[in-house]
Amino acid sequence: MEVKNNILETIGNTPLVELHKVVKGLPCRVLMKVETFNPGHSIKDRMALKMVDDAEADGRLRPGGTIIECTSGNTGMGLALAACVRGYRCIFTTSDKQSKEKLDILRAMGAEVIVCPTNVSAEDPRSYYSVARRLSEEIPNSFWFNQYDNLSNRKAHYESTGPEIWRQTDGQVTHIVVGVGTGGTISGTGKYLKEQNPDIKVWGVDTYGSVFKKYKETGEFDEKEIYPYITEGIGEDILPKNVDFDVIDLFEKVTDKDGAVMARRLAREEGLLLGYSAGSAVAGLVQLKDKLEPDDLVVVVIHDHGSRYIGKIYNDDWMRDRGFLDAELKVRDLISAKKEEAFAGINRDDSVRQALKLMKEHDFSQMPVLNGEEVVGSITETDVLNYLLENPMEHAEQPVRKIMRRPFPEVSTDLTLSELGKHITKENPAVVATDRSGRKHLIAQYDILQAI
Repeated sequence: MEVKNNILETIGNTPLVELHKVVKGLPCRVLMKVETFNPGHSIKDRMALKMVDDAEADGRLRPGGTIIECTSGNTGMGLALAACVRGYRCIFTTSDKQSKEKLDILRAMGAEVIVCPTNVSAEDPRSYYSVARRLSEEIPNSFWFNQYDNLSNRKAHYESTGPEIWRQTDGQVTHIVVGVGTGGTISGTGKYLKEQNPDIKVWGVDTYGSVFKKYKETGEFDEKEIYPYITEGIGEDILPKNVDFDVIDLFEKVTDKDGAVMARRLAREEGLLLGYSAGSAVAGLVQLKDKLEPDDLVVVVIHDHGSRYIGKIYNDDWMRDRGFLDAELKVRDLISAKKEEAFAGINRDDSVRQALKLMKEHDFSQMPVLNGEEVVGSITETDVLNYLLENPMEHAEQPVRKIMRRPFPEVSTDLTLSELGKHITKENPAVVATDRSGRKHLIAQYDILQAI
């Protein structure tokens, strides 16, 4: 039988998956290291287990002890898995910008969670760094792992993530792109890969409100760079010891909006439901496309699963409240928002009177004209009204084909609102779109107004 002794033995050996639609326009192949296949659905499982192993080995973590950590949620999940298997208590401090899903998952794993304010300095006694440090000093037989400065973090990726990528790409990788938070993933993975091939480029993705990019470029820690941001999992207002700036070739900043929008595109266009920082990593790569050549092979290393952001970036209301949704609102969004799902049309041989009755009953301003299932034309309420006013009422029995105009344009469900606007005109007050299941939908001006 092929059986794992416990869940910790399933950590690592995650797949590489090629991206297609969201990187269309880039000159080279792009692969993603999909770390959501780890048991905690995050790359942080790797370093969490390594930190526990090393702490047990040198006596910093003893039997029956308490694991203490400041975490955005993912490292806490990895540590909670280890605690469940090996019998430790867990106390995690986190910031108030983290998603509710992350906190609920940690509590489900038996951890105690203390939420601290985001908009304070790291030295402030209320910060999640300071609270974790204080608890480790007050609670007997406890250990604060401090993933930011604990070098077992980057060592985990030097020993596992880097070698896996080298093996999986048959040594052909030319670039790695990683969102940078604690710095362990990019520094450990990058160090290993550069030892195999010094020409490999290591690109870090940062966020606005974080200090990394300016520090890399100028050597200055500029507190004026620090301000609150929404993106989770990347960026810092400190310089963690795990960030090896010598390994990282450059940093690229991505806005909160662009990271969120790209995460949703990854879900819809690639079938990859991933976290906020994954969207930022891919958005950062797209911004850097001019630095790539056709023979390059890029690997994007992502952090966590989208299930932790269902109440945020995957929630339309949350996105719309922050002005993030308009940039990616597409025909498919209009279809999903429509209350009337049926594709209502009229047969080309039905009478004008029947068309008028149908329009009045359903409050339609326009309808497609059908020949069986084929769309052969269209009519609008103006067409019907003008015809009846200009002709005796007996003409109401004439077939609709006598007054129909050309069919409404057919558009892709991937079309954005701005692109859709080019098809909606006075002559064409609606369009037709076919969803993935093959069902047709009529999209009219009213549907656009409702969505906006």
